[in-house]
Amino acid sequence: MSQRQRQPWIVGVSGASGTPFAAAVLRGLLAAGESVDLVVSRASRLTLLDETGIAFRDAHWQEDLRSWLARGADGKPDTFEVGAADVEGVRHWAAGDLAAGPSSGSYPAKGMLIVPASTACVAGVALGLSKDLLQRAASVTLKERRKLVVVVRETPLSGQTLRHLVSLDEAGAVVLPASPAFYAGATHIQDLVDFVAGRVLDAAGVPHGLYRRWEGELGGGSRGSGD
Repeated sequence: MSQRQRQPWIVGVSGASGTPFAAAVLRGLLAAGESVDLVVSRASRLTLLDETGIAFRDAHWQEDLRSWLARGADGKPDTFEVGAADVEGVRHWAAGDLAAGPSSGSYPAKGMLIVPASTACVAGVALGLSKDLLQRAASVTLKERRKLVVVVRETPLSGQTLRHLVSLDEAGAVVLPASPAFYAGATHIQDLVDFVAGRVLDAAGVPHGLYRRWEGELGGGSRGSGD
């Protein structure tokens, strides 16, 4: 019964640079009381190791996830307090497990957030390749008409990638480039990361307080994000 009642957001992390974006989204989902199914691709583990020094291991994923979520966007460890209880709402699936729950349309998920999304991931999802669990779960999300948010993190974008992104948009996905804004009064790299994460959660309909919203008053950003 508990398995049927649980309805998670699937978070897929691909190999593009931008693991702090994924960490911020995960913290936001958990802070909102959402359940999360996490799929970390093989390529993203190399990126995570390079950007944070954290080796994400299937056998020790809870410990590694806590270390990841505790790290700030500036690379400093223990920026955020993350304990074992904070990740109780997370279920991890190995990227190569194509028999995992999210590989089936009957699995009760709210939708999927791919953050960051590499151009290879974008292409695989747009073409329906399903070469690993991340791509398969995204294909299932589209066919079931659930919310799919694709946080592409690449620059510049080739014509081929742009065509893939248009295909995803036409299929019903939300294409959300990892493009921070400055009107919210960012004073730290974490503020820029949190702005993108907040826009991802906006697209998913998940409440948060990650950034100052535009209220139609000029000059708000110059007063700083802490005002």
